Amino acid sequence: MSQNVQSYFPPSFEDSDRLAKIQALFPEIDTMYREYAEKNHFPGYAYGILLDGQLVSSGSRGFIDLDKKIPATSKSMFRIASLTKSFTAMAILKLRDEGKLKLDDPISVYIPEIQKQQLTKDAPVVTIRDLLIHSAGFPTDDPWADRKLDTTDEEFIALLQRGITFSTSPGTAFEYSNLGYTLLGYIIKKITGMTCGQFINTAIWQPIGMHEASWEFTNILESQLAHGYRWENEKWVEEMLLQDGIFGAMGGIITSIESFSRYAALHQSAWPPRDDVELGPIKRSSIREMHQPWKFANLIKDFKYASGDECSLLSAYGYGLQSLRDSSGRIFVGHNGGLPGFGSNWYVMPEYGLGVILFANLTYARAYTVNLDVLDKLIVQAQLKPRQLSPSKILKDRQGELLKLLPHWENALASGIFAENFFLDHSLDSLKSESSAFFSKAGTIISVGGVIPENQLRGHFILEGEKTNLRIDFALTPENPSTIQQYQIKEITGSKTPA
Repeated sequence: MSQNVQSYFPPSFEDSDRLAKIQALFPEIDTMYREYAEKNHFPGYAYGILLDGQLVSSGSRGFIDLDKKIPATSKSMFRIASLTKSFTAMAILKLRDEGKLKLDDPISVYIPEIQKQQLTKDAPVVTIRDLLIHSAGFPTDDPWADRKLDTTDEEFIALLQRGITFSTSPGTAFEYSNLGYTLLGYIIKKITGMTCGQFINTAIWQPIGMHEASWEFTNILESQLAHGYRWENEKWVEEMLLQDGIFGAMGGIITSIESFSRYAALHQSAWPPRDDVELGPIKRSSIREMHQPWKFANLIKDFKYASGDECSLLSAYGYGLQSLRDSSGRIFVGHNGGLPGFGSNWYVMPEYGLGVILFANLTYARAYTVNLDVLDKLIVQAQLKPRQLSPSKILKDRQGELLKLLPHWENALASGIFAENFFLDHSLDSLKSESSAFFSKAGTIISVGGVIPENQLRGHFILEGEKTNLRIDFALTPENPSTIQQYQIKEITGSKTPA
């Protein structure tokens, strides 16, 4: 029986108006997708917007079959190409969690055909982790692999036996490899006795109710199946659909916006870390592990949002997922997909509870740029704030104890709340002098804000003064009980006191 993905979610953000704020922008978002699709010659497309695990908006335009003029909808089934990779990675982590493999196992343990194949005599063995983060040393192979979805197991084994050529030494560089994810799919089959697709269906799709999903296009209703096209010589040319084969592990899934949104919601539900009972098909910590930037990929110095805001964009690769961080600190986790006839993208923003999905039936459609623009617009114009951590008890306790000492630092040495380094790094006389100056400048303290945590052992709070405001930052030690190892006081202007 499938589980309601929404039940995986912790309490929502404190801002109860978040949904209303972004709903007001939906007409503009729909226009952004329409104009982008027209400019880039999409025959058809469908998109979805998620908030806190709910598909709160979807839209579509154009056709999934140009000859029969079948319109695209949120239920249309698009081949999502490399968005498949995170499913394969999740399946690997599920097997790891069950003790059936280790990420640092040499792949030759499961695929003996590749044993002793290497670039140089001193090269390390290729591990499962290398495959996950595209660091196995295989060359980038998009054009070649994109036409091999229907390769049989027998043909794949023969390919391995003829030998794999390497472009770099394993572990030394990021180089995107569809072959690597095909090998992961083969490892899944070796361990489970099921094809990669069968295992993902059983272990992931069914538990989250992802029912509109398939690996084989011949199993999909004609009214739902998206045909793929390329734009050539000012007209659309239909691409050949390939049947399911072993390379499907890198890009073979066919699904709808509505169905994929349940999977995106599963990723959203992994945040924040918490003590709740595990309800998903895989541990929340394993999903968060997938999101981590394990391997640096690229730095875009001059990225520009549609709003005109310029930033740098750092790209790294996790387990089957791309992790982006812009220079304002916003994090996007997701993936691009591209095959002959199709292009796709999805991102979730764990700190904001937001997500976007876009599927198109155009060869290598660049879906990610408009998705980033949509997320930027939603955050900026709806004035959304990232999720705020709740402060730990020890942070709140130490704040209260510190406040009793300020501004005169009376009995500070005997208080027991400071680490052994503290008064070696700051003399008591200098602390008193500094505090006196700042509190005199602030005047009467009107209110004291609660702790704003950076993490469970580091945070700050605001003192609202009659003349100016003060900010106090402090950090605690890893010992038990934690004590204050670092402290800083400074003047700030224009800041409201948090509740």
